Amino acid sequence: MDINAEKALLIREIEQLNDISLVRVLKPMLHYGLKSEGRISQEQYNHELDEADAEIERGEFLSQQQALKEIRSWRDQ
Repeated sequence: MDINAEKALLIREIEQLNDISLVRVLKPMLHYGLKSEGRISQEQYNHELDEADAEIERGEFLSQQQALKEIRSWRDQ
């Protein structure tokens, strides 16, 4: 399959998602992939660290045990 067909398939699959936690896992992976094509500035890096710290302070994270449980639940679907 070519890259455009792969992207189209991925878009269709993402549109079917109803699990916000899965979307939250995919989003940073996608952003990382997009950024890895070029280096980010130190300013952007620090901004991302500040955003991550704020998310943690708001309780927007999973423990390792919670993440593993979530991942296992995807296999069972």
